[in-house]
Amino acid sequence: MYDINQIINREGNTPEADLLELGEWSEEIAQKLAGEEGITLSKEHWDVINFLRDYYQRCGPCPNGRAVLGLLEDNFAQQGGKKYLYHLFPKGPVVQVCKIAGLPLPAYSTDPHFGSVM
Repeated sequence: MYDINQIINREGNTPEADLLELGEWSEEIAQKLAGEEGITLSKEHWDVINFLRDYYQRCGPCPNGRAVLGLLEDNFAQQGGKKYLYHLFPKGPVVQVCKIAGLPLPAYSTDPHFGSVM
């Protein structure tokens, strides 16, 4: 299991290399980052943020933006899938969730078809 706040202390070249450069993260930092994005975090936002952070802890980084968007869409399908995610994160769920969650952007995540309109 990945501990994304402590993995920074690891040494050597590991498959988790993308996680090595993660900085400190807390709910207060997330609130500040969300404010910069014009988002006031609700329980629904936290559900998405915590889901993605938990996924990273269990599985490591996603290979690309399409994979992250698919993962989020599948997990939040009952709430409305992509439409629900864009309602919560209007500038793109992949980019905004990763930023607020303190996670690195996956490859190709700035393509508007992969959950980003930035």
